[in-house]
Amino acid sequence: VRLVESGGGLVQFGGSLRLSCLASERILNLAHMGWYRQAPGKQREFVAEVTTDGRTNYADSVKGRFTISKVNAEDTIYLEMNSLKPEDTAVYSCYADLISRYWGQGTQVIVSS
Repeated sequence: VRLVESGGGLVQFGGSLRLSCLASERILNLAHMGWYRQAPGKQREFVAEVTTDGRTNYADSVKGRFTISKVNAEDTIYLEMNSLKPEDTAVYSCYADLISRYWGQGTQVIVSS
């Protein structure tokens, strides 16, 4: 399984971005999928998850600002990020939990103050 993220970039404080994660195979109804992020000098942290039946979970730091969704027919999950803050600056990576966890290569998000 290959996961490819896109949608990162540079955005100003308070702005929005939408990240995408495209899976190479039809796994969205088989795998819990989600996003982690890693800021420079920090450990990777959980951001959000969408389960096979569409339930969602979020880190407290992004609740109310980020929305995770999936479109099975597109083999894609999305992370809509609003009200971005400089502390959201990180490399965002998507994952898929099957028998093992698969990771994408990551996409950089930079939020300027």
